[in-house]
Amino acid sequence: MKKILFCVLLLAIAGACKRDFLNTKPLDKVSSTDAWKDGALAESFITGIYAGLGQGGFDEQMLAVLSDEAVFTHPGRGINIVNEGTLNPSNIGWVNVNYRWGKDASNNDMYAKIRQANLALENLRIATFEDKTLNDRLQGEAHFMRAFFYQQLIRYYGGVPIIDRSYGLGEDYSVTRNTWEECVNFVLRECDSAILLLKGKTVALGRASDLAAMALKSRMLLYTASDLHDMPTARSKSAVISGYAKPELLGYTGGDRIARWTAAKNAAKALMDANPLKGYKLNLTAPVSAADGKRNYVSLAMGGGSKSADVDKSAESEILFGRYWTINKDESSGMYVGLTNGPNGYHNWAGNTPVQLLVDDYEMMDGTQFSWSNPTQKAQPYANRDPRFYASILYDGADWKPRDKISGNVDPANQIQTGKYDQGGGVFLPGLDTRSSSIENWNGSWTGYYVRKFTDPDPDLVDNTTRQTIPWPFFRYTEVVMNYIEACIELGEESEARTWLNRIRFRAGMPAVTETGAALKERYRNERRIELAYEDQRYHDCRRWMIAPATLGRKLVYIDVVARLKAGASFAAPYKHDETKYNYTYTPLEVNSQEDRKWDDKMYYRPIPQDEMNTNLKLIQNPGYN
Repeated sequence: MKKILFCVLLLAIAGACKRDFLNTKPLDKVSSTDAWKDGALAESFITGIYAGLGQGGFDEQMLAVLSDEAVFTHPGRGINIVNEGTLNPSNIGWVNVNYRWGKDASNNDMYAKIRQANLALENLRIATFEDKTLNDRLQGEAHFMRAFFYQQLIRYYGGVPIIDRSYGLGEDYSVTRNTWEECVNFVLRECDSAILLLKGKTVALGRASDLAAMALKSRMLLYTASDLHDMPTARSKSAVISGYAKPELLGYTGGDRIARWTAAKNAAKALMDANPLKGYKLNLTAPVSAADGKRNYVSLAMGGGSKSADVDKSAESEILFGRYWTINKDESSGMYVGLTNGPNGYHNWAGNTPVQLLVDDYEMMDGTQFSWSNPTQKAQPYANRDPRFYASILYDGADWKPRDKISGNVDPANQIQTGKYDQGGGVFLPGLDTRSSSIENWNGSWTGYYVRKFTDPDPDLVDNTTRQTIPWPFFRYTEVVMNYIEACIELGEESEARTWLNRIRFRAGMPAVTETGAALKERYRNERRIELAYEDQRYHDCRRWMIAPATLGRKLVYIDVVARLKAGASFAAPYKHDETKYNYTYTPLEVNSQEDRKWDDKMYYRPIPQDEMNTNLKLIQNPGYN
């Protein structure tokens, strides 16, 4: 094997396991021959593989903008190419580095990281350092990371070439795509290897554990049982997929689907039983108060990374595998979630703004569906909603951080202002967080909302200038519980499904569901949408359920908020939300000028980039892209 060079991290030299292991600067370079003689150097190589995780989901453009959760505020990023259905092999639109097939301008793609995992496994098997416990752990981490990267590829592209060894110079790199079933089986074997090697091992936050591998296995089995990957079902629902000559690349062409749902259920339950912490507050038998429900959900989103007095740090136990940051060790964009997503009236960038389609799906506190046809709800659309709404969305009149720390004393009430407000005489004052703001008029939300979830609520943390340390949850315990619920529903075990679904709802302060049959499935799907909002789930869920035309393909809807002075009232600066002085009207507006979203069934899978097709003539393109 030719010599390879890699970074030696301070962590490896010290042999320590700390949460900032990804953030340590390289000190030197050594050859591969020496690396596998020293456990610390071998660990540094494994650490380098984790770089393939990027920012987790905290990139400036989040996956939420490819779904009916959000729209990206700033044009020109290639997102509209995907959402308007004009993507093709030569123009793939926006692609995040953590699922890219084909190198970007920085020479990054999933296969580069897979090659690192292959090299690690080949060398760890013959490594000469004496610490077998460390060697086993590092092999377990490499198996997990290889499984994770392949899972990323196949849930976007379907079956991909499985490369499980490092290639040398002069070899033939042309390989065919493996079938969906072969890819799934490979990921599951990798998970099983990781579970075996990592069981009982102590690992640092941010490194793979046996529970992380069990969570990945649970997700993979859930996906493989779903409609999109059961070819008889998928072909009946999509003419594009039905006409594809290689359905085995996309899913199972036969077999026992009940057995697949049973495997998904068993994998989820195995983790639920194995995790000694059993998630965060999932042992409740009745709903908590609305205030506690909001606090619980904020605490879950913070993952132990906030110093706010109103956040429960013990909620960090929910994360099974996450991307962590440490102040003064990292300049990653993942530490600037408040800056990239926060209101422009706080000098932030308003990146991934919620759309009305998401806001409308938060239930009322009594568990009924919100409706614009209800006069009371239309008049006060932000009153008496699911507590998770207040923990996730910033809306007109919502309380937020001290504005004077960054924007001056222009808003003593510290409230979000996304409307326009009557000053008398037919003159209306645009809110400080609109695109006509007196503070910044170019970074404002188009939708009338900002995302609060994942932004540290610590009032002393100024998002524009201060990094935060909120971890990204690749896997959390509640996702696995959701997987279990879904499998139970599909298998007809509705009582068990309701029991666990209601435990999640009780933690949020919401009442129990009692539905059965198709109604229960719809309640579950909406619960998953709300509980896992902005966690890179919705885009995949809508596709694997094959409901994308009615969800991802919907036109964008924003909110128009107008406050008119009541009779006898007069305007006084500075403005504050006041329902005794103003009559507020809320009007949903369909807006297609920023993105004219359309759904085409080819979008169930991403196109393989044309450069990859040209390089490897054995590849077969995905349906709808020829």
